[in-house]
Order: sequence, then C-alpha cells, then structure tokens
Amino acid sequence: MTFNPLEQRGIPLDRQLRNWRELDVQPIDPDRCDPYTRCRVITMNGIEVEAILFSHQLARNTADPEVKRQLARTRYIEAQQQKVVNWLLPGVSSVLETTIAYEQVAVDLTAWVARMEPDPYLKQAYEFGVLEDFDHLYRYANLYEMIEHRKAESIVDNLTEVMPGRPTKFHHRDPYDNVRDPYDKAATSPLSKLHALTVMSAEQQTMNFYMNTGPTYMEPIARQLYQEIGLIEEEHVTHYESLVDPGETWWEQLVNHEYNECYLYYSFMEQESDPKVKAVWELHLNMELEHLHTACDLMRRYDGREPQEVLAPELPPVLTFEPNKQYLRNLLDTQMDLTTLGAGYVREAHERFEKMQERIHGGEQPPSERVMAEHDQMFGREYRVESEGEHPDPRMREK
Repeated sequence: MTFNPLEQRGIPLDRQLRNWRELDVQPIDPDRCDPYTRCRVITMNGIEVEAILFSHQLARNTADPEVKRQLARTRYIEAQQQKVVNWLLPGVSSVLETTIAYEQVAVDLTAWVARMEPDPYLKQAYEFGVLEDFDHLYRYANLYEMIEHRKAESIVDNLTEVMPGRPTKFHHRDPYDNVRDPYDKAATSPLSKLHALTVMSAEQQTMNFYMNTGPTYMEPIARQLYQEIGLIEEEHVTHYESLVDPGETWWEQLVNHEYNECYLYYSFMEQESDPKVKAVWELHLNMELEHLHTACDLMRRYDGREPQEVLAPELPPVLTFEPNKQYLRNLLDTQMDLTTLGAGYVREAHERFEKMQERIHGGEQPPSERVMAEHDQMFGREYRVESEGEHPDPRMREK
C-alpha cells in the first residue's frame, strides 16, 4: 500500500504540545528488547537532533521574524519528540553498551542504505564508510570485555558480526580527501536524498555522542579510544554531508528534512515489535505529517515553488533494520584496502595519506591498536563474533 505524506493530514500543530507526564516514557528493557528496536531509537534520535540543529541554522539565516516564530513553534515540538525518543534508552545501560548499539546502527543502517542506493557513486560512499564503522564495532567490543567483562553478543544478539573491518588506524586521512562530490538535486532520485540525509544525521549523532561521553571514562585506554574514533566520526560527517547538493535552497532542505522524518517514522512503525515503542512512532508520524505541511507552506511562500517538484510522490519501500552479514562479507573481501584521493577512491597509499598517517600517529601505535594488544594480554585472544565462518580476508583471520 502506497503512502503519500503530502496527501495525509496529521495532528494540528496547536494540539501537539505534551505535558511532563506524557513525556515521561518508559524505557526499553535492554535484556529483553529486540536489538533493532534499540537501533531504531538511536536512529530516530539522530534524525530529530539533525532536524532541530537545521531549524536553528535556518532561523539564524533569516531576517523575517514570522519565519523565525514558525520555525520556533515546530522546533519546540521536535525537541519534545527528541526527548521522548532518546529517553526510551535505558539508564541501566552503560555508555559503552550504548556505544556498541550506536555502532550496530552505523553498520546495519549504512549497509541497508548501500544495498538500496540507486546511484553508483553514492553507493560506493556508503560501502566505503560502513567498513570503517564495522571495525569500530570490533574495537569497542574488545574494550567492553576488558572494562566490563561482558560480551557484545548480548547487545548485537548475533544479528551483526563482530570482527575486523578496514583497520581503524587507516581511517585517518587528510581532510582534503574526506570531501566527496555532491549529487545533482535536479537529476538524483528522491530516495538518494533521503539516504544521504539519514546516514549523515546518524553519523553526526554518533560524532556528538563520542565528543561528549569520551572523557567520562577513568580508564586511559577507553578515553583514548573514544578520542580516536570520535575524530574519525568527524571525518564521516564530512564524507556524508558533502554528498548533499549545496545548491538546495533552505526551503528545499526544510521539506526534505520533514519528509525524511515522515519516511522513517512510517518505516519504523511498520516493523516495530515493541507495542509501546510502536505507539511512539505512530504518534510522532502524525505530528510530522503536520510539520511537513507547514514546511511546504513556507516553501510555497518564500521559494515560489510546489514541494512536489522536489519530493517523491509517495514514500519509498520502508527502511529496514535487518542482518547484512553476507553483503558486509563481500565488502570485506573486496574493499578492505581502499582509501580516498580527492573525491574518489584508490587502493594505493598516496603521499597525502602517508603524510597524515605519519603526523597523527607520531611513530606510535594508535589507541585502536593498543586496545587490541591490551585485550590480548588480558584474555590471550581477541573478541569476535564470526557466525558465518572465518574472516573473508585471510590477512584478518585470528592468529
């Protein structure tokens, strides 16, 4: 059944404000919930944070007080939505447990987007990035066993494998080589716009999470690993945000944000297994439908165009959290040794890459390598979850 959010009306904006009792949602149970429920929560938090930050930037770049007030009205509701979504996460989970869930999001969300992306250049951008998040999951899983003496399989629940991706130490590139070519807004598929905005938002939230939680650890190796991977997440945000056409007007971007929220809330409502969480997705979808209509009215008034010129006539097939093991194994077998050069990809270490490596590592092993050495000293082995067999790349098989 097709769903066109431009033809649907939601809850009127003046009826969307919730009181404290309504905002005080019951968190998910980390020991009993579907791991992909947690992934959907983390994803939607990133989407709502991006919506809020974008609205603030738009407000700072308009002189019209009426526009500022309309943005503020919608943004306050978005802020309530973000609080509800993020507060679904359980306080009993440690920061490191939440981190592993963040990386499961990065792996299975980006892998699904790469599988569905119709544009070959954009598809390659997602395939390149997902092999790095895959390695981050592996490093954090080993840190988790070191610090908390627990295993990441209790979090990822055998839905996502845990083993080396492109080694984290090779993710540090000259910033010049982190900027990709943007899609052409006039020629690209509306689905490609949604994909780019979704992955950029998720990576941005991961970057923000690591920036703020990294120094809360007392263990030096944990502080150092968060610092290293936090810097790489900045690279990833640069990588993904550069895919978006900078020629899109503020109003195009606004309707794209609101349409994407409708798409994701609808997608997650369709597949959610937790009834209480599903009710949140359904409620927020009905709120976002009205936010989309408000944004469309602003576009007509200030951009002089109809939103149908830039939006899909109906929602694409739902975005799905599901295992991507064989797809990822194929990437591990074929793309491990890629790095970036300008806006493209190469297999050889070029001068700019080597110079960046020398400067940031300073002749020493980075935290991502030292955490593995310390784990080996403690347990005499690595922590892995290789449910589909040994690593596709012989060089990455456990010694």
